[in-house]
Amino acid sequence: MFFFSYLNLNMEGFFKMDKNLIIEDIQNGKTALGIEFGSTRIKAVLVGSDNTPIASGAHDWENQYVDHIWTYSLDAIWNGLQDCYSKMAEDVKNQYGVTLTTIGALGFSAMMHGYMAFDKDNELLVPFRTWRNTITEEASKKLTEVFQFNIPQRWSIAHLYQAILNKEEHVSSITYFTTLAGYVHWKLTGQQVLGVGEASGMFPIDSETKDFDQKMMEQFNDLIEGEGFSWKLDDIIPKVLSAGENAGTLTEEGAKLLDVSGNLKAGVPVCPPEGDAGTGMTATKSVAQRTGNVSAGTSVFAMAVLEKNLSKVHEEIDMVTTPDGSPVAMVHCNNCTSDLNAWVNLFKEFAESFGVEVDMTKLFSVLYNKAMEGDPECGGLLAYNYFSGEHITGFEEGRPLFVRTPNSKFNLANFMRVHLFTALGALKTGLDILLKEEHVELDELMGHGGLFKTKGVGQKVMAAAVNVPVSVMETAGEGGAWGIALLASYMVNKGADETLSQYLDDKVFAGQESVTLSPDAKDVEGFDTFIKRYSEGLAIERAAVDSLN
Repeated sequence: MFFFSYLNLNMEGFFKMDKNLIIEDIQNGKTALGIEFGSTRIKAVLVGSDNTPIASGAHDWENQYVDHIWTYSLDAIWNGLQDCYSKMAEDVKNQYGVTLTTIGALGFSAMMHGYMAFDKDNELLVPFRTWRNTITEEASKKLTEVFQFNIPQRWSIAHLYQAILNKEEHVSSITYFTTLAGYVHWKLTGQQVLGVGEASGMFPIDSETKDFDQKMMEQFNDLIEGEGFSWKLDDIIPKVLSAGENAGTLTEEGAKLLDVSGNLKAGVPVCPPEGDAGTGMTATKSVAQRTGNVSAGTSVFAMAVLEKNLSKVHEEIDMVTTPDGSPVAMVHCNNCTSDLNAWVNLFKEFAESFGVEVDMTKLFSVLYNKAMEGDPECGGLLAYNYFSGEHITGFEEGRPLFVRTPNSKFNLANFMRVHLFTALGALKTGLDILLKEEHVELDELMGHGGLFKTKGVGQKVMAAAVNVPVSVMETAGEGGAWGIALLASYMVNKGADETLSQYLDDKVFAGQESVTLSPDAKDVEGFDTFIKRYSEGLAIERAAVDSLN
């Protein structure tokens, strides 16, 4: 999915187990395997008994645009899964001289949302419609109005209702509909279930029951009552499970489907399938209430784990859940570092014009740190990083802009500072709804992504934007596939009454170093001054969009 293929496996930061102990873990089935279907890569990560990665495999793939629908074929799904698994098993063989025949626990994850509908013969009725399709605007608006709960276009229920509004013939034949993660899990275990985090991208969740919201289910059934379908929503939607619950076992058929070599034995316990949002939260230890994570790269999103639901509907904010059912508010923005990177590349070109060989890591470090010398509010400068549209501020298209007045303090420090600030401008707009209007309280945000690579700088800017301490782990970014492996491990290894948050704290992240920066009062005040200028200047961006084609 667009907002969660951000994590890359980086095993260098882990304490490595003794090789002989790893071999024992593999032979005795004390491992856990996570496989995640990202938007461009399917990745498998096998962890040992200490939850550190011991082997991995990956398969690259791309979506196709067929008949005005973004999709992946069933063949692409299964060929990709099998190739990914076989490369992981080959990695095990090459590193440890062992043929993988059993696994302690298994889990599957994928891009959230989308639409896969099946008939009574378990045949796919229409090609898989991914999260990327923006073809459900009418359904999204109607359901948001009926539920008084924000239903984005990419949600599964929006796809289903749009198909009903379009009078698509296949709808009357549906006996089951699910997501990509749910589909893979079903075919390998026979169980029609979803983890609660993944389910929260299909249909709204009641955080008290950690199940689909029954009132809204009834409202949907009332909405379609006149269509004459033989089914109600309750009949065709997956069962919801929370992290730690058993979601079935790998069947004989499933084992053969996953491992074409035939070496893998059936009977492996499988955890509830999750979405990439939930695995990202797990992999960054951001599942406890009052915590959150920020991923800042080409795009940027923030997820805040709430203590209670928001007071009203905000179209700028998606409501999902953690893998164990706590409500999560998500602010997602299309633009972050692309314009900033373009300016850095311009400075690279300038230096090379003088015959200077440029080290990009050093260039980023020098320019980012220069921004720390600027005025708190950027000296009156203004920039917009809109390579594409930005729904939070109401733009369907974007035009990167840099603007100043004759009396602005135009120097390199302020220039770099304003581009770092504007990288978080739209995010700040959405987060202000949470933090200032809804009075959401956060103890910490975990930062990861390209913005945080230059030590301290991205953290300092983010802390100023949100007025919350921001932490970055020394081993940040181990991957969503690692996240679902941890959820599989939690299912079979958790102690009595041990929560997911406790398990991550005690069994996974204990001893891992992190650096935390608290917000600086002058920087916070400066960012607030900047965001006022940013909001007032949106008319300039609108004029650019309207005038520059």
